[in-house]
Amino acid sequence: MLLVAVSGGIDSMYLAEKVRRQGGPFAIAHCNFRLRGEESDGDEAFVRDWAERYGVPFHVRRFETADYARDRGISIEMAARELRYRWFGALCREYGYEAVAVAHNANDNAETLLLNLLRGTGLKGILGMQEAGFLPDPEYGDIPLRRPLLSATREEITAFMRAEGLPWREDSTNGECHYKRNKLRNQVFPLLAEINPSFVRTLCRSMERFAEELSPKEETPAPDRSRGISGRYRLEEASWDGSEDVRQKEGVSILDACRLGGAPLIGRWEQGDWIRPIGAPGRKKLQDWFTDHHFTPEDKHAVPLVRDPENPSHILAVVGYAVDQSVRVGPKTRRIYRLTLLP
Repeated sequence: MLLVAVSGGIDSMYLAEKVRRQGGPFAIAHCNFRLRGEESDGDEAFVRDWAERYGVPFHVRRFETADYARDRGISIEMAARELRYRWFGALCREYGYEAVAVAHNANDNAETLLLNLLRGTGLKGILGMQEAGFLPDPEYGDIPLRRPLLSATREEITAFMRAEGLPWREDSTNGECHYKRNKLRNQVFPLLAEINPSFVRTLCRSMERFAEELSPKEETPAPDRSRGISGRYRLEEASWDGSEDVRQKEGVSILDACRLGGAPLIGRWEQGDWIRPIGAPGRKKLQDWFTDHHFTPEDKHAVPLVRDPENPSHILAVVGYAVDQSVRVGPKTRRIYRLTLLP
């Protein structure tokens, strides 16, 4: 079951509506950071009403964010980030939610890239945010974090919400420029749009290319394909105590069963498939991955693939060859799926 973070703003309400229309079970988590008085309480009531209308489980937490920031000598933005992700992790542990979804979109990703460049960054900083990752909290770092809206611009989100007549809450502080991100959004982005109206898409494509260029060409050893790939495989579920070598073995793919969230969904290659292999800084088109690893057309269509049931184009494993980072085995893994290619 998915836990969706919903503030009440247009991006998160768009995400909640999209998840609702997909029909799968989910719950909502709303953070009241108590930074805008009655307006913050109004956001909470708005999201609560939406959840009740559609019968969606609703969680709310009220934080003394300003006190938390002052006591630790950190910014309000950083305090809110720490508080929300820690709470999301605790909710997942308590209620068994399998992943957290947040509403970061293409504009947010472009803002993140420019902020990273302005403050000085290494290779990781120029990749921006990724669609699949893990909660940025040391206690809950094994819980998947998903950003399903990274390919959608704020203009596209706004157009959809208006066309459907769907409500959302406006944050009065979005028009202020006290925060660096707001300055970029309100002052710099309009200037960039004059130079290139599609600059958000351009920056996001650049981040994807950076990720592809930095992706290692040989993530895992490839088994001998001199006789081709039969397409046959063996699936085993087992407990995991960490005693076995965590590295992926030749011809075998080991996946964290809890992160997978259910029995593996096996399919064959289709156009548009992509993967983010272990050790790679970003996602890669599976067609390009096949080319890098010298797959023949026959092998490409024969090799079994584990698909993400919530995003079928997202490949979680090329059985026997590569595993996606979102289902990698880690120190907190307790059960695994082991898939072995058969001759």
